[in-house]
Amino acid sequence: MLQNDNNELNTSSLAMNALDNIPSPGPNAKNIVALVKHSGKVTGYQLSDGSTLSKEEGVALAKNGGINGVGISHRNGQEYLKSLPDNTENNNLSSLPTVSENSVQG
Repeated sequence: MLQNDNNELNTSSLAMNALDNIPSPGPNAKNIVALVKHSGKVTGYQLSDGSTLSKEEGVALAKNGGINGVGISHRNGQEYLKSLPDNTENNNLSSLPTVSENSVQG
């Protein structure tokens, strides 16, 4: 069992090292409850208060402590949010429901 525990720690450590920034959430931080997608790509986040943010706005809010359970990573020069690794799949951003961009536009 010790070997399995070490593997989980190593996997978690590697995932944490892949993050550029791990902001500390503030007392009023929201949770991401859904991903906003357009043509299969994440373009934003829906929060627990019902608001919807673009990917860039989500990153900025997370950096200011406004979102729980996420870190910031980058790909191709763009920052995006990733779930903090905790060995639980059901709270990963990729496991969240998707809302279409059209359904959240006012």
